[in-house]
Amino acid sequence: MQSHFTNLKNAQFINLTTFRKSGAGVSTAVWFAQDNNRLVMTTNASAGKVKRIRNNAKVELAPCDMRGKCLGDTLQAQAKILQGDEARAAEKLLKKKYGLQWSLFSMANRNDNRVYIELTPPK
Repeated sequence: MQSHFTNLKNAQFINLTTFRKSGAGVSTAVWFAQDNNRLVMTTNASAGKVKRIRNNAKVELAPCDMRGKCLGDTLQAQAKILQGDEARAAEKLLKKKYGLQWSLFSMANRNDNRVYIELTPPK
């Protein structure tokens, strides 16, 4: 079975679009890791995208460069904030994908209150 996220297989970043209550989209380039037919990502708990995901779990994403320039087709997805063991598993996936970059990122952001988010195909 082909994954919903096949076109992201070789991407280093995704352009994640979350939606305000007004319906306006807000896009951000983020790191992600793929695990079968789901993606995981992290952000600071106080980031606007977390608030928007809590209000509306429907998101859009596309492969992009580090500046957010889209490099492929946009996909629909469903976002879920992870906790406990699921969040720790997501962190391990990101560490595995980004290696030294992840270690440096973690050291620089060790005081951040991180949340981990799962992205799955729309329901």
